[in-house]
Amino acid sequence: MDFSNLIQTVLIYALPVLFAITVHEAAHGYAARYFGDNTAAMMGRITLNPLRHIDPVGTILMPLLLYFATSGAFLFGYAKPVPVNFGHLRNPRRDMIWVALAGPASNFVQAVLWAVLMVALVAFEVDERFFMEMARAGVLVNLVMWAFNLFPLPPLDGGRILMGLLPWRQAHWLSRIEPYGFFIVLALVVAGIVGTVWLRPLMSVGYSAINLLLTPLTALLR
Repeated sequence: MDFSNLIQTVLIYALPVLFAITVHEAAHGYAARYFGDNTAAMMGRITLNPLRHIDPVGTILMPLLLYFATSGAFLFGYAKPVPVNFGHLRNPRRDMIWVALAGPASNFVQAVLWAVLMVALVAFEVDERFFMEMARAGVLVNLVMWAFNLFPLPPLDGGRILMGLLPWRQAHWLSRIEPYGFFIVLALVVAGIVGTVWLRPLMSVGYSAINLLLTPLTALLR
């Protein structure tokens, strides 16, 4: 293990990862409060302070252990979920969709902003590899979080979106999977199914969408 490369990688990814996690979780809290649930607000979880969203095991220990165990080939982690009482929402089934969607949507917006930074660095000829690598990492991290969290299985955001869209009986059946959902998703990730069937195709769509959105800016700065 090359510790100099490890330190450089940590420094490049630290800021994008902290922003990605913090804004993602805060977005859930903001959306929940907007639609009538103040649970996260009362617990002090609607904040951009990353320390309020970091889970010691899921955010720090697990990714580090996996990084060393697989030489960086496989990483997996999670943040402390923002508490939402869906029964307090004004229209629980409809509003649950928007609350769940808020997190991934915030990651996609961040991916676009990091991509804008990349375009600006190139346009203004800022020849600093560290900042370019950080911007590239910001796009990658946020697109991974955007795509992964949309996977349609609870407790991921995509599972909650699907529960809000399905008829009541099917939604109730899907909700019964939630206590085991994390372990099912983890098994699918380790087996490579999530990456092959879901992450790569959706991230390809994400990169294409960002390129399309930034076409006018790229043309303007040339």
